[in-house]
Amino acid sequence: MDLYLCRQNKGINSFKMTDIKFIVFSLALAVFSLDGYSQEGVWQEQLRLLQYSPRYFGPNAFPVPELRNGSIGSSIEVEIRGDYHYYEGDQTKDVFTRLLVPVANGCAGVEVSWVVYEYYEMTRSTVEERHAAGTSWKTGATGDVIVSSFYRLLNNAQTAITLEAALKTASGNRLADARYTDAASYWFDINIGRSLYRSADNKCNVSIQGLCGFYCWMTNDIVHRQNDAIVYSGGMSGKFRDITFAVDIAGLFGYENNGDRPLQIRTKLNYELSRNILSLRYGHGMKDDLYDTYSLAYIRRF
Repeated sequence: MDLYLCRQNKGINSFKMTDIKFIVFSLALAVFSLDGYSQEGVWQEQLRLLQYSPRYFGPNAFPVPELRNGSIGSSIEVEIRGDYHYYEGDQTKDVFTRLLVPVANGCAGVEVSWVVYEYYEMTRSTVEERHAAGTSWKTGATGDVIVSSFYRLLNNAQTAITLEAALKTASGNRLADARYTDAASYWFDINIGRSLYRSADNKCNVSIQGLCGFYCWMTNDIVHRQNDAIVYSGGMSGKFRDITFAVDIAGLFGYENNGDRPLQIRTKLNYELSRNILSLRYGHGMKDDLYDTYSLAYIRRF
């Protein structure tokens, strides 16, 4: 009898232990689920706090138009470029591609550019400042596709003037990490180049360039649904045989003054061999542009 009761008690105790383990497991699972739900809710709330301006997004979110010497060129160009953007709170590497197709011997043209892949690593303080979801993303990010059209307004021996109209699509991802805005932008600008000196054999020349226009992007502000800015640039370029060097200062001057006034000093050194161009670039960011950028590109003309 005692042996029978003992066995019965063991069975009851065993059942109770199994039941307790099941209850503990269920509670733990519920807690983790609620925690995950809470984090998801916080993440959604963070999206509302994102500041749609160059200072609080990745280095490729608000591209400043290129200074083009006022001309389009007459050859098809294909470019692939690697960029390294650095500041103490964010290190970004990307692969950039570009296709330029001139029309009517350079009287007009269409250009499509795209950051194919971007890998980034932000510090925790940068994440908190930008209200981002995390410091990085395992598969990186893809950027926005930009479609630009060019129209030549004037081209003579001394001066060239080109009008640009560009649309930045909302194709980039990782809005949660403040990498791309997931919103459209557009800009219009006038690009002017004037020759200061040109040798008789055309192997050496010096010129000045300038750019001025209007830049607009959509925001998440329910009051100001878009931000408007003046885009500007000015610089010089020189060519000696197969080597070209250019330097300019460029930026945006936004309406809201909420980190929307980036300024860059950009330098570029090109070496051209037949229809192949090797390009080195360095850009130094100031004011609301936080990054120093180092670039290596290969350009092929057809």
